[in-house]
Amino acid sequence: MSGRREVLTGKAPFGIFGDGKEVAQLAMARAFRPGDWRSGYYRDQTFMFATGMSDLARFFAELYTNTDIEAEPASAGRQMVSHFATRVLDADGRWTRPAEAMQSSSDLSPVAAHMPRSLGLAYASKLYRQAPDLGQSAPGFSRDGQEITFATIGNAGTSEGLFWETMNAAGVLQIPLLVSVWDDGYGISVPNELQTIKSSISAALAGFKREGGSTGFEIRVVRGWDYPSLVDTYAEVADLVRREHVPALIHVTEMTQPQGHSTSGSHERYKSKERLAFETSGDPIAKMREWMLAEKVATPAELDAVEADDRKAVESARVAAWEAYQAPIKAELDRARGLIERAQQEAPDVRLAEVVAELADPLEVTRRTVQSAVRRAVYALRAVDGAAAGALRAFAKDYAERNRDRYTSFLYSRSAESPLRVTPVAAEYSDRSETVDGRIVLLRNFDLNFARDPRLFVIGEDVGKLGDVNLVFEGLQGKYGPLRFTDTGIRESTILGQGIGAALRGLRPIVDIQYLDYLLYALELASDDLATLHYRTAGGQKAPVIIRTKGHRLQGIWHTGSPMSVVLNALRGIYVVVPRNMVQAAGFYNTLFRGDNPALLIEVLNGYRLKERLPDNLGEFRLPLGMPETVRPGSDLTIVTYGALVRIAMEAAETLASLGVDPEIIDAQTLNPFDVEGAIARSLKKTNALLVLDEDVPGGASAFILREVLEVQHGFEHLDAAPRTLAAAESRASVGVDGDYFAKPNREQIVEAAYAIMRERRPREFPDLRLG
Repeated sequence: MSGRREVLTGKAPFGIFGDGKEVAQLAMARAFRPGDWRSGYYRDQTFMFATGMSDLARFFAELYTNTDIEAEPASAGRQMVSHFATRVLDADGRWTRPAEAMQSSSDLSPVAAHMPRSLGLAYASKLYRQAPDLGQSAPGFSRDGQEITFATIGNAGTSEGLFWETMNAAGVLQIPLLVSVWDDGYGISVPNELQTIKSSISAALAGFKREGGSTGFEIRVVRGWDYPSLVDTYAEVADLVRREHVPALIHVTEMTQPQGHSTSGSHERYKSKERLAFETSGDPIAKMREWMLAEKVATPAELDAVEADDRKAVESARVAAWEAYQAPIKAELDRARGLIERAQQEAPDVRLAEVVAELADPLEVTRRTVQSAVRRAVYALRAVDGAAAGALRAFAKDYAERNRDRYTSFLYSRSAESPLRVTPVAAEYSDRSETVDGRIVLLRNFDLNFARDPRLFVIGEDVGKLGDVNLVFEGLQGKYGPLRFTDTGIRESTILGQGIGAALRGLRPIVDIQYLDYLLYALELASDDLATLHYRTAGGQKAPVIIRTKGHRLQGIWHTGSPMSVVLNALRGIYVVVPRNMVQAAGFYNTLFRGDNPALLIEVLNGYRLKERLPDNLGEFRLPLGMPETVRPGSDLTIVTYGALVRIAMEAAETLASLGVDPEIIDAQTLNPFDVEGAIARSLKKTNALLVLDEDVPGGASAFILREVLEVQHGFEHLDAAPRTLAAAESRASVGVDGDYFAKPNREQIVEAAYAIMRERRPREFPDLRLG
């Protein structure tokens, strides 16, 4: 009630709480051990308090969105209340020893989005148990695989496909995953009969139950107010899961949701009178009191005293948390007001009284109030050069920088292990260097990396026995075993989730998505979980997953995809690498495997049979991220592209040369980070013209590239003709042999686009091609 009141009075932005779920969470906490992981949803406050992974002070700091990591270590004010997390990284972004303490992965608001990651957290225990030497390569992450992952989810959340995909995969893998379903009968206003077949998730999952020595789930049903049964159930099931690595489901029924879903709604609008009565009569805290009195655990007076003390403790924690949240902002506000008042004295003709009055009696004591007032004062003082005005400008600049750090930092790793800090090593060649198929380059490079780092493993469809549909892993499962090269079902979301959870536990997964088109199945998870993880924990957690896929060119609607704009916009927080061939891909893999930021690497789908020269230092040479390569120097115009289009642009350059055009071709190599040193702008300074070639639809990645080059790098200053883009058709490519040619930029289109730029600039020198 205290948290709800703070939201309704405007002190906190939003409230979502665990009322009605308390007793089951106490029982679950009794079975939780150091090294275990929680992967839950936003109803688990009692469990977090009972395990010591959170407390009242941190809970209220989260409610008020305190940006102080010491006060609010889960997210430094970036997440809603009840979105919990423990910190497994130190202040420098280095791993601590997670197995020595209880851990909670960072919660998500999207329903069931945490379930695929739960799979990976539990899967890591299987790897640590079945490959005991692995612990030596990742010390402090496991105690021989005895850790359980406790996943929690609401009954309505089990309707999501991510839940079902996770449960199926967990049953196949046989991993120590214990899933608790908190069942209060509703999903906001929608009752179970409209959510779940048979109105019961345990009944719906009956076919998953292990019987007669078969694999499957241990499934139990227990009532949410029956404390003795809950304690016995969790103790027995957790011991089984821990000992035998059997996944389990505990369906906790007859729970209540006495305050409705959140502070934004009222359950009186949709629950019947009978159900509203049960919210009171079935309240687990009241039931717990009845049991304690019946069993003579305590007297009524003793329980009354405990409840009174608890209310005082909650109120004391609330007041202290509010004061701790407000005090630094008040100090900043007072500092700003003082600076503005001094500036007013220095420049009495400038009208600042309104701003000063606003800070003297603010409607809200917030940083946006301070920053808005300061900046408006600076606007008014733009013509004043006095000392006080200068001090105010300095404060405004510093304050904006500090607020950017408070509210937007840690999107990418900034530790010493960031892939941006991996020392580049050039590829070396000699007279002995072989020329091989591109797939062989990757195969041998993966082989060397897997021999070097036992933490590396790859999971995906057809990566094991077959060795990948393009034979990039051919023979490697036989060499390294099925735990390192593991075939999975067709389940892209949980393939990625399996990688996220394992990476959180110190391993280095390569998540194989067979085609870039199929990444869309896992896009929600990649965007909402992986891409935001480091940010939403303010640098407290990381999952250096490498997503390997292929795209751009082949045949057909679903095998030629290049949704680069989708990737670039949805996956900020994940580096996007687009090598033109397999040698470049190998060099980037070597960098990414030594870094700690997640990345998506898109191989050129039709490049596996093209011949390439094998570097002598394969496995060791490393390409830097964010550094384009000029693959053809030229003087007339700059052509920027990536991936499969680099080769086609080089072919077009031969034709352009015969027409008197000398293009400079730049391979972007990585789209995120993009050209961090401004190489493209330097090229434009020489050529004064820009053509961007894109595998994506019009306005896709080309729009991103144009913004980077023209706005960020100020490339527009060097142009003497309008920049142009040449992208794929709005439709997808048809399956015939001609489909790719007519749907994606081809050599002739590139020639004509580049020639048109030259004709615009020098029409006498470049006559019309007369194409109609």
